[in-house]
Amino acid sequence: MSTFQAPKGTYDLIPPDSAKFLAVREAIAAPLRTSGYGYIETPGFESVELFARGVGESTDIVTKEMYAFETKGGDKLALRPEGTASVLRAALEANLHKAGNLPVKLWYSGSYYRYERPQKGRYRHFSQVGAEAIGAEDPALDAELIILADQAYRSLGLRNFRILLNSLGDKECRPVYREALQTFLRGLDLDEETLRRADINPLRVLDDKRPDVQKQLADAPLLRDYLCDACKAYHEEVRELITAAGVAFEDDPKLVRGLDYYTRTTFEFVHDGLGSQSAVGGGGRYDGLSEMIGGPALPSVGWALGVDRTVLALEAEGVELELPSTTSVFAVPLGEEARRILFGKVIELRKLGIATDFSYGAKGLKGAMKNANRSGARYTVVAGERDLAEGVVQLKDMESGEQSAVGVNEIVAELESRLG
Repeated sequence: MSTFQAPKGTYDLIPPDSAKFLAVREAIAAPLRTSGYGYIETPGFESVELFARGVGESTDIVTKEMYAFETKGGDKLALRPEGTASVLRAALEANLHKAGNLPVKLWYSGSYYRYERPQKGRYRHFSQVGAEAIGAEDPALDAELIILADQAYRSLGLRNFRILLNSLGDKECRPVYREALQTFLRGLDLDEETLRRADINPLRVLDDKRPDVQKQLADAPLLRDYLCDACKAYHEEVRELITAAGVAFEDDPKLVRGLDYYTRTTFEFVHDGLGSQSAVGGGGRYDGLSEMIGGPALPSVGWALGVDRTVLALEAEGVELELPSTTSVFAVPLGEEARRILFGKVIELRKLGIATDFSYGAKGLKGAMKNANRSGARYTVVAGERDLAEGVVQLKDMESGEQSAVGVNEIVAELESRLG
């Protein structure tokens, strides 16, 4: 056993389970690729200040969960705890918003890091696929992203998830609600840290998961009762567009995402089969984030879906993904001449896009056939000195058990025909 182990709160993706994660990533990305979203990749670490400004200095992410460090050159950096701030920073730096085609539609996939208490569904290193539409204020964009996420989940066979929807208002109506909420919170029996958070951003208190706090919040004022006419109309159009697309959702007037940059539309995907860590993804509109990090006014909307939690949700529902076989053909040579000839055939098959593996090492027929079985290959090609002297190889169908002799020069075409 190795001296070293994966750090606490992290995990290794290894076969065969890693194939599930790849399939989930592909399924989430597929509808984005056909909807005008281009792929973007950002560094795994950024300036601490980017997240302090964008995510919010009062959030648990910034105050407690960020992996922050100082480089030898004195730069203060942090492993990225989320994707939106990084993607927006990259889009602004590359002047994508000046190309004349707004919104800029981007999708990404990667690892993120938060120093949290490890438990099932909550890791210190986790994987997400995200999408951002930058530079346009349009209810249809908000609806599009919710619909695309719903489409991705359903393409995987996931059914028992719910979409929670709310509006957080804007700079016109939220200050009035903020004052009303702060007045209410000051009358509760809360600890000093929570009261301090209420002074900085009272909406964050609504996101507190502690039962004793939630009990006191039962009669808290609701933001929907304070929305201005513009925000009400915007939210109603989002609701109508989602409904018209046949996507079911639940209005949740207490839904508050854990990041400070959200405005207006906010939503969350939850799965009741995951226990306390029920959120599998979420997002919303963040019209002021660009200005927070030094850019121009660029109203935007986006989401991030957790790959790890989506896999757990699939397992909770008992959904078995149809994963492509990693190997379709397995070649078993018996003798040096067979090794040389079959290795050449393996290369030819791979060039044709046929997943092919080879029996490496000096194994006898019995050991090599065990490897062939473990590989999951549909066909095994076996060749020995007697076969080659007759100009043939033995082709075995691993499902039916049938075996037949095929000419050495015809084996590639035969396999291409059968696996076509």
